[in-house]
Amino acid sequence: MALHVGLQLYSVRESLQRDPGGTLKEVANTGCRYIEAANHNASADPGVGFGLSAKEMKMRLDDLGLSIVGCHVHPWSAEALKPVLDYHGELGNNRIGCAMVFFPYGDRDFVMQTADAFNQVGELCREHGMQFYYHNHYHEFQEFDGRTVYDLLLENTEQELVFLELDTYWAFRGGQDPRALIEKHRDRLVLLHQKDFPQDAPQPLILYEDIVDPKQEIDMEVFANSVHPRCFTEIGAGILPIQDIVGAAAQAPHLDYIILEQDHSQLGEIQSVKVSMEALETFSGVTLA
Repeated sequence: MALHVGLQLYSVRESLQRDPGGTLKEVANTGCRYIEAANHNASADPGVGFGLSAKEMKMRLDDLGLSIVGCHVHPWSAEALKPVLDYHGELGNNRIGCAMVFFPYGDRDFVMQTADAFNQVGELCREHGMQFYYHNHYHEFQEFDGRTVYDLLLENTEQELVFLELDTYWAFRGGQDPRALIEKHRDRLVLLHQKDFPQDAPQPLILYEDIVDPKQEIDMEVFANSVHPRCFTEIGAGILPIQDIVGAAAQAPHLDYIILEQDHSQLGEIQSVKVSMEALETFSGVTLA
């Protein structure tokens, strides 16, 4: 079955701040039918960051022909999640994600504690009929004594409680082949994030080559300073083997959506989404329907 195309709303974050309703309408006009939200203030607003009740939000999405298939939430602790899960249950979204955790270099105990917390949150989501998933960036592919943080996390979380949203761009930038990661973890993969890397990027594809010391402490400041805005481009305009990635993803039994996430663009946000949506539709095994 073909992967349905969705959009991570972080891609249009500036437009949403100016005009939330109008931006959602423009997103729908690009042909997008599925969205993933990002709520970084879940302790104050349990929804999707619009300040609307679940009933009002669902009506707005239904009117535009949009369905929500996931939401990044912060904070993601079990204590903070109950109102979030209630909201999303009413909204019709059954996936709650954690988008980023930073791991002190070499601190395996912290990784183990995080894995335990993920299991607890995953159990809470399961009790609500939902899935909890983790979205990677590049820093999870740091190695502690020859093992990546990503491997340690997955080996110490329960497969039926903690699922994956693999960001293929960030996997490449962490020195990994996402096609191999898809094959290795295909039973846990429920969402796929896709963007592209430009041919004329000012940095090497792998950040651990010259940009980031693989043995340094990576925190939010280091992460933000390590990523150049011109190292992102629209789908199909760069060098990543997207068709091969889609082909590998077809073997993941629980994966239905490929989600566009454009962290930065030289185009306007909506224009960037249009360009990538048009390109995604040309790949075999992908559909906007």
